[in-house]
Amino acid sequence: MLRSPAFLGTSCIGLGLLLATLVSASEVPVEDRSKREPAIQRTQQEAGRAFREVQQAAYETKLAEQEYLNAEDAQRLAQRHADERKRQADAAKKALEAAKAREARARAAYEEALRAVDKAWGKPAPK
Repeated sequence: MLRSPAFLGTSCIGLGLLLATLVSASEVPVEDRSKREPAIQRTQQEAGRAFREVQQAAYETKLAEQEYLNAEDAQRLAQRHADERKRQADAAKKALEAAKAREARARAAYEEALRAVDKAWGKPAPK
């Protein structure tokens, strides 16, 4: 199974800290070891704590990246829907304008027909 570069990097850091501690411990004379033991333990604990913080930060970065990618995808999808709705609204507006124009022509034709009827009856045209 492949590991991410961040995981491998943090693993290498932890391994390096462990090896450095072991090498430094093996070089110290026996009497100095007992004096330095508490300091070594303290620095090892601090290194372990720092390593855990690195791992936690890497995990949070991965979550934030995924959240960003999801939001970006949602925005693209919403934009596509908005574009489609805009096209539909434009088409509906054109259809409305065409219907209004047909209605205006029909009303004009009706008015002309009424004038023709009045003329046939010999009435003056209404003003």
